[in-house]
Amino acid sequence: MSNIYHNWERLVEVVLRREQLRQLALISSREPSSCSESPSISGWSTPIYDDQNIQLGSSSSSTVDETDWERLLPPDYEDIISRSVNPVAYATKEDLYMSLCSSPILLDEGQMSFHIDKTTGKKCYMIGAKGLKPGPFNYYRKLTPHADSRFSMVAEHRDIWALDIRGKIETQMLSPKTRYAVYLVYRLEKDFVDLQPVKGIIKFVNLDEDHDAERRATTLHLQPGLVGKGQQIAVSRPDGWMEVQLGMFYNNLGYDGPVEARLFKSSAQLNIVIVVEGIEFRPTSNAEIEFVSKENVKNRRKGMFSKLRISK
Repeated sequence: MSNIYHNWERLVEVVLRREQLRQLALISSREPSSCSESPSISGWSTPIYDDQNIQLGSSSSSTVDETDWERLLPPDYEDIISRSVNPVAYATKEDLYMSLCSSPILLDEGQMSFHIDKTTGKKCYMIGAKGLKPGPFNYYRKLTPHADSRFSMVAEHRDIWALDIRGKIETQMLSPKTRYAVYLVYRLEKDFVDLQPVKGIIKFVNLDEDHDAERRATTLHLQPGLVGKGQQIAVSRPDGWMEVQLGMFYNNLGYDGPVEARLFKSSAQLNIVIVVEGIEFRPTSNAEIEFVSKENVKNRRKGMFSKLRISK
């Protein structure tokens, strides 16, 4: 499995390198020959590699065919696009790959969206408001259309005194051997002053209990512009929404069952309207902080049991 994954990563580099060179050639052919600097390809942050001799099966850095583009697509891409709300039309596997990198598709009757992360080539899912599980105290949750959302409905949470929003996805749906960051995507629709912080956690449903996961909860600020050590701060997205990171986890081989992201706050008045578009599971290269993983959850539980035995 590790060799296959390593070759896949190298293939991503090769194909994206070839695409960048092709785009550069097209742009250069339309510009005066006196131009001394090569323009960058907007939106593609994968570096252009100097190695001209990468060999992957029949592929090299100068030859990438339809089979190679198909290898770049997720192994289950046919199943994914078959679940699309709208038919996915494409002429070549290259067209399909580039389309999935640039335009999310809606799946499962519009309850989630899918796209390929353009810098890593890995799967990215967002669970829409209709697919999120509200907590027992979200009395004022209302599903409503929103002109700026990719989904048909968003969730308005009004005048909340106890907030609990959960999004769950099977690890086998995600890319293996991948670190994921999870984000709440939302807007604040009323004026807010001194908005109280909330909490975010990530847990493996088959391994973690709520009370155990809550011990490692991260403090989140839904209000932009606030700064706190060890706390997650809201930021603006290019699509006009805001996001705040709920946590991170490591997906090994996709055999760990469902993973759940949760935002919660109890016994606190929040006199605002939070409009939630969804919860996004996005691959990340950030390795500087601890990730929730099957191994560290098991180790943490073993440590807790040891302490209990000692105290007895």
